[in-house]
Amino acid sequence: MKIIVSLIACVLLVNTKLSTTCTASPHGNTVSRPADQKAKPLPRIAITGLAIESSTFSPALTEEEAFHAKYGQDIFTSYPFFSSDSVNRKRAQWYPAMMGRSLPGGAVTREAYESMVKQTLDLLKKNLPYDGLFLDIHGAMSVVGLDDPEGDFIVRIREVIGKKAVISTSMDLHGNVSWRLAQNTDLITCYRMAPHEDAMQTKKRAVDNLLSRLESGKGKPAYKAWIPIPVLLPGEKTSTRIEPAKTIYAAVTPASLGPGIIDAAMWVGYAWADEPRNHAVVMVTGDDKTTVTSTAEQLARSFWDARSQFAFVAPTGTLKESLDKAIASQKHPFFISDSGDNPTAGGAGDVTWTLQEILARPEFKSESGPSLIYASIPGPELVKLAIAAGVGGTVDGYAGAKVDARLAPPVHLVGTVQSIEYGDRNAEVEVVVKTGSVLVIVTQKRKPYHKEIDFTRLGLNPRNTDIVVVKIGYLEPELYNMRADWILALTPGGVDQNLETLGYKRIKRPMFPLDKDMKDPDLKARLVPSSEK
Repeated sequence: MKIIVSLIACVLLVNTKLSTTCTASPHGNTVSRPADQKAKPLPRIAITGLAIESSTFSPALTEEEAFHAKYGQDIFTSYPFFSSDSVNRKRAQWYPAMMGRSLPGGAVTREAYESMVKQTLDLLKKNLPYDGLFLDIHGAMSVVGLDDPEGDFIVRIREVIGKKAVISTSMDLHGNVSWRLAQNTDLITCYRMAPHEDAMQTKKRAVDNLLSRLESGKGKPAYKAWIPIPVLLPGEKTSTRIEPAKTIYAAVTPASLGPGIIDAAMWVGYAWADEPRNHAVVMVTGDDKTTVTSTAEQLARSFWDARSQFAFVAPTGTLKESLDKAIASQKHPFFISDSGDNPTAGGAGDVTWTLQEILARPEFKSESGPSLIYASIPGPELVKLAIAAGVGGTVDGYAGAKVDARLAPPVHLVGTVQSIEYGDRNAEVEVVVKTGSVLVIVTQKRKPYHKEIDFTRLGLNPRNTDIVVVKIGYLEPELYNMRADWILALTPGGVDQNLETLGYKRIKRPMFPLDKDMKDPDLKARLVPSSEK
């Protein structure tokens, strides 16, 4: 029906203008052109991706359901630049296959990975051939028994779509770019901000680069420069809010606009997985060999030269030091990052060590003590007890340490149920339990707390709270803007900020800062072969 309406519209257009040829695409896009102008078919582009960052130092495992997969047309809802009335929707025939995106966590089970890859490949086979493919990945997925999953994924995609299609890849700057991934993609870019306020802008850039190369007929870049940098740092030391990352990353956009360059990108890499691919990388793509290689080398050198200057994005301290400072402070809300079990870095999210320490402090035993919100701890059994007790009822149960009990056992909570909320995409059910002056958010499933509404929908007011403790690393923008003061507590867990304690066995060595006195590496650009070879 949509195609018929489009053709009728074109017939009407013919009656009022010069002779015109009309074409209706399978997706209802209508293109009119003079009859003597040969129609150029719109490029056929697939969309797919699997995105997660996974800590191999956490005992947690990630199953398929955590990816909340979207299929077909539903994938467009994840990208504002793919709205039905957007220009990009009209520039190609789009074939969205499957897109899975999980909260960070532990390694993905091999069964879950193989299931999602098989679904993706089966869907891609249905609409062959393609001129291009938009690949949206994080780049730090770990899979049980498999190195470099994103490299494996793209190779298997290539086996289906062939080597001629142009693949444009969008990534998180905390992802990892192996040689295999670099060879099998054609265009590649990553975020330039941490926190990732430019995430959607980056994904759109990957799509725009792809469309531009297909529409112009230029296709694949003539050159891809790849430079591994033997530095492995946590995101909390490489935030673009502060120097030196602020200046280093500010140079990426101007570099990408140079003559003969398509895009420039710099990856910090992912620090909490033990694989040979885990380290910083610079990649530059383009058609001018000299400019591409020299630009990559300049960016890589700037990162390496600043390696000793990277520092935590906030003041740091032990948990005791952090709590002492927050209790004594007149600045409210005072935020404390419980960094070692940060679920958005790959922590299990259910380590109870910090909460146990808080509840043991005498300052919080009485309701008249400093008000403190703790976000959060998974405890499905305690959630059931809270639902049975109802708001205002008393609950007595245990939460946490189902996945990661290496540091502390389940925490015993006795308190009053303040609120119960249903329907969150990640937590599913959330309850607030008050014990002494502490308000503990207990969830059915783990969830990060990054936005003000995450608290207010539970009846909590973080702005009027003395202390807010969140399982997080650097504060996300809304929390950062809300804080009166902030300290990053160096707590233990699967994403411990003290990398020296993690016990790496498989990363390439030497690696800074593990090998502080290492010699300068070879930072000459390595030209990656075309994906067609």
